[in-house]
Amino acid sequence: MGIKLHQLKPAEGATHKEKRIGRGIGSGYGKTAGRGHKGQKSRRGYGDLPAFFEGGQTPFIMRIPKRGFKNPNKKEYEIVNLKILEERFEANAEITPEILKEKRIIHCTEAVKILGDGELTKPLKVKAHKFSKSAEEKIKAAGGSCEIIE
Repeated sequence: MGIKLHQLKPAEGATHKEKRIGRGIGSGYGKTAGRGHKGQKSRRGYGDLPAFFEGGQTPFIMRIPKRGFKNPNKKEYEIVNLKILEERFEANAEITPEILKEKRIIHCTEAVKILGDGELTKPLKVKAHKFSKSAEEKIKAAGGSCEIIE
């Protein structure tokens, strides 16, 4: 004879008596409902405070000194050195920001600057938003061309 459905019970210690808050002094959680006496933590809505709230004192972020200036219009250039172009491209290749992104040399095509680190031995047609003087000189010396994209 097996166990029947009405005989099933949870394991010993698996269940706890429900805490009935605010149901009179006999419940053990009457009067102040387990919140102690007075103060902010005893009031309703206390749990809704943001994590950075410091009890009304001047917040930390307002107390620390602010220095300098962040220009919201600053243009961040993706930088590519000539040694990378030398390694990854054949002679007379046309190089644009889109091609550089396809080859995963850069992440973003909005602003690309070519710098003159490394040597260039083959002619390349490079299109970018900016060139350093040394990069421009080295590309032209190798027989290539530089075109500035607006």
